[in-house]
Amino acid sequence: MPQPLRFGICRNQTLPWETLLRHFQEFERLGFDSAWDCDHFQRPSEPEAPYFEGWTTLAALATATERIRLGVLVSSNTFRHPALLAKQAVTIDHISGGRLELGIGTGWYEAEHHRFGLAFPPAPELVGRFREAVEIVDHMLRHDLTSYDGTYYRLQDAPSRPAPVQRPRPPLTLGAHGPKMLRIVAQYADRWNSFGTVEEIRERNAILDEQCAAIGRNPNEILRSFFGQAPRDTMAGRLQTDPWDSPDAFLDIVGQYREAGIQEFIMDGPREDQFGVMERVAVEVLPALRVEGATAPA
Repeated sequence: MPQPLRFGICRNQTLPWETLLRHFQEFERLGFDSAWDCDHFQRPSEPEAPYFEGWTTLAALATATERIRLGVLVSSNTFRHPALLAKQAVTIDHISGGRLELGIGTGWYEAEHHRFGLAFPPAPELVGRFREAVEIVDHMLRHDLTSYDGTYYRLQDAPSRPAPVQRPRPPLTLGAHGPKMLRIVAQYADRWNSFGTVEEIRERNAILDEQCAAIGRNPNEILRSFFGQAPRDTMAGRLQTDPWDSPDAFLDIVGQYREAGIQEFIMDGPREDQFGVMERVAVEVLPALRVEGATAPA
């Protein structure tokens, strides 16, 4: 059965706290489904800018919002042990009254690892650590006790109390692009998030369907989510058009990526001078898109 399209905003936490809080409250007021921050020690596209830590920022935002769902897009597995991530997730799920979206990725920005004295393993180990971390987090959020004997992580009767508010656990968002990562998505994710060109997303979407078929999972159980990064710098994966230039620009991006199978659009947050366009999008564009998505053929 078709589901309504979903719309969220991701705001990097380079702004003063008072400004960041006001922005998230505005995203909620305008009816966006979700709002996300990021998990870095420094912003990759603006490495010398001030930067708040993602999970503690999210906890504070949870106390200052009421409806909007909140998440980190996505947590870097290289920054913390998966048992700590599971405990952070349960804590914020309770603080928010069950509004947490739990995002996890391998970690990718090598420069910040070197600057902060963190190991940055080669790609095969990043993927291996990611798989084990996802397995641990998934189990800890579903069960009272967790034991795990992996290559990279080991737990022995680790208790997970209290249980999360959301049952069987908060929705799990996995950031992934390649076939090996998409295999993990097929096994564990409630939401798959990626960025890239329309063709890249279309190809990855097809690979994910294949991975689901290989393990006998219904591919419709996984929400297909796109992170639309505005073209304000030279970072890879940026959109060619800023979605906040106009309601038509936003609508055009949604139309292109819907054709590639995307069901959720998490856009890079607008600048202050684009808040008027954001309000027009929320009032004039999103309601019709949600209805259209809910009534489209499956």
